[in-house]
Amino acid sequence: MNLKKCLIAATVASAALAAPAFAGVSVSVGIGVPVAPPAAIYEPVPVVPPGYVWAPGYWGWNGYRYVWIRGHTIVARPGYAWRPERWEHRGDGHHFVQGYWERDRHGHR
Repeated sequence: MNLKKCLIAATVASAALAAPAFAGVSVSVGIGVPVAPPAAIYEPVPVVPPGYVWAPGYWGWNGYRYVWIRGHTIVARPGYAWRPERWEHRGDGHHFVQGYWERDRHGHR
């Protein structure tokens, strides 16, 4: 029993330490949606407080239809730029790509 708890704790600890290494990895939904998302809804960008960045709104898929996910502020990561959620057209339909942090090579946020 104690060995099992130690293995679980070690796994959780190593995953927590490895998480920053995946900051530039993007994830996409593996199921193609045959219909393109509607045009983006205009949302005025509010004044963003220092230490935050704006993540624009996007169309999400709930399994049956597109739903608008409103933009919001997120805590900034120094040295990284936010790459927002998006849809990519591929052979069998449209695939969602989750937003992610990417190392900023140009000094922008």
